[in-house]
Amino acid sequence: MDFKSAGPVVTPTLGNAGLLSPEYGLHANSASDGFTGLPAGYPTHMGRSFAWTGKHFDGHEPRFVHNLSETELAEIRSAKDQFKSLELDGDQVNRANFPLPTLGPVLDKFSQDVYNGTGLCVIRGVKPEDYSVEDLTIVWLGIQAYIADQRGCQDHRGNMLVHIVADNSSEIKLGHHRHSTSAISFHNEEAGDVVAWLTRSTAASGGKCIVSSAYTIYNILAVHRPDIIRTLAKSDWPFALPRFQCRPLLFYHDSRLVMNFGRTPLLGNAVHPRPDHLPKLNDRQREALDVVEAIAQAVQLEIQTQAGDMHFINNLAVLHRREGFVDGAAPQEKRHLVRMRLRSSRLGWEIPSDLKQEWHDAFDSDTHQTWHLEPMPGDVFPLRKYTN
Repeated sequence: MDFKSAGPVVTPTLGNAGLLSPEYGLHANSASDGFTGLPAGYPTHMGRSFAWTGKHFDGHEPRFVHNLSETELAEIRSAKDQFKSLELDGDQVNRANFPLPTLGPVLDKFSQDVYNGTGLCVIRGVKPEDYSVEDLTIVWLGIQAYIADQRGCQDHRGNMLVHIVADNSSEIKLGHHRHSTSAISFHNEEAGDVVAWLTRSTAASGGKCIVSSAYTIYNILAVHRPDIIRTLAKSDWPFALPRFQCRPLLFYHDSRLVMNFGRTPLLGNAVHPRPDHLPKLNDRQREALDVVEAIAQAVQLEIQTQAGDMHFINNLAVLHRREGFVDGAAPQEKRHLVRMRLRSSRLGWEIPSDLKQEWHDAFDSDTHQTWHLEPMPGDVFPLRKYTN
């Protein structure tokens, strides 16, 4: 499943990425911090197969999408029945008690691809209407156990499943991307090697998953704006969520590139304004965020999501965002994603020290795990507030 098997990886230039416009800040010899070179130790080019663009996938079925065969679907149903016969709690699903003798080796290859290839995987073909909510969740957990076997908490209350659904019942909920129907900008989740979600149902229109390679963004910046890489790698970015912390957005760690950021923890938004007593971004930092967003959009890949799709995205090397959407009146026309944070005990990357606390809180803390199969009130799934 290595993307390099599809041909050589080509780093886009400003011309073929459509980035010649001065509005993107990619003009020659610009150095906002007085230095023109890359940070010490950073490579001039990241040649791994993570460095793709959306155009690499034009005109053919993406290699990272696996359409389940009838034989594989029957094997999944058999594994679900076998697990249920053990009368175990659903959170105990693992490879041993959810056997997939034929599909398992295929998923193992996709696990390698998520960690060492394109950074993307979509398992397609499960029909939500064929299962109860409980059984569908067991299938979801069983398949993901072959991609990444460790599951992380997603908040301080130990919620393991986060339901991403539209909710306009309050201004606060509407202003949070989890419950908004608006488009959201490129970002990473604050913790987890892999961000994964099951699509229970899709919107009447819109709501595509959109991804972009941090490696491709880096390669473009290394050629045309190395000063922005210096800015991204500085330790002066004042994050307000999930705790106040100054750290970089970009790391070159253990010979790998790691990007981890989101705009709201750094800038706030209309519903959740950033408190005045917290440090503000300087002009250099704001420019860097805007340029990263512009490049990410220029080289992005859009994935038309189908009900039953199971997405697995490398949260360290791939940025993701969502387009706006409109729900319909019928239940099957209302967008409903179930998100999880995952890590492979076998393939997991070494995590930079500035990020280790979030990884510890998600995967290694003794927080009691809570599993809600349906969307719950906001006080059960807390919408985070800024640090006071």
